[in-house]
Amino acid sequence: MSVLELSHVTKRYRVRGAGDMLALDDVSVTIASGRTVALVGQSGSGKSTIAKIITQLERATSGQVLLDGAPVPRRGRALRRYRQQVRMVFQDPFASLNPYHTVRHHLERPLRLDHVVPAEEVEAEVHRLLERVRLDPAATVDRRPHELSGGQRQRVAIARALASRPSLLVADEPVSMLDVSIRLGVLNLLADLQRERDLGVLYITHDLATARHFSDEIVVLHRGRVVERGPADDVILRPQHEYTQALLAASPDPDKHFAQTREGTRR
Repeated sequence: MSVLELSHVTKRYRVRGAGDMLALDDVSVTIASGRTVALVGQSGSGKSTIAKIITQLERATSGQVLLDGAPVPRRGRALRRYRQQVRMVFQDPFASLNPYHTVRHHLERPLRLDHVVPAEEVEAEVHRLLERVRLDPAATVDRRPHELSGGQRQRVAIARALASRPSLLVADEPVSMLDVSIRLGVLNLLADLQRERDLGVLYITHDLATARHFSDEIVVLHRGRVVERGPADDVILRPQHEYTQALLAASPDPDKHFAQTREGTRR
């Protein structure tokens, strides 16, 4: 079992001509194998900054990121091993996939770089990954991103994240740029993979409806601070903080949301 912990993390950005901007203020979040934590907040609340710090695309100004109790390494092979364990699915599947390379290349690269399987098994593993995200390998493997739909591209991005066999997955608004009719299918796929592989998932979203239905715990972020956290049903049904209450008041009814999404899927 793997446990990733952000402990009292603060992040400041220096803005030219305006001094320091506080993006995160003493944030603590724990993600464990087999659990999904939804990080909820409006744009600018600090959600993506947390994702970047977890994946070491950014460094915290203060505080620590710990994996199984040990500080995250800052360089070298140790950092590479950490990044193999903690992978990210980005918001925009078209921007995150190189348009000049085939699906085969996108999946072979992490398999070879991280030595996941012997060289002679790479081709078969690429096919297994595509099947696992419910894509037809024969029809997909030699295509380029622009030849795929948005939902197919995001499934390829998920397959690429899984290629290194991580223990933790950071999904940063993974369905916000997809058509409503296909969002539920991608979220259900992520939920199935989380259960089958005992993954820990940080699901970053502004959508409280999906946060409730696809997570065990919800953490509400407002202006860089955690204002509420707890079991998903408790936060949605009995919100304590006025910001959470305002988010809920501005959100579609979750049951109606999912009824409409399922109806769109059937069509």
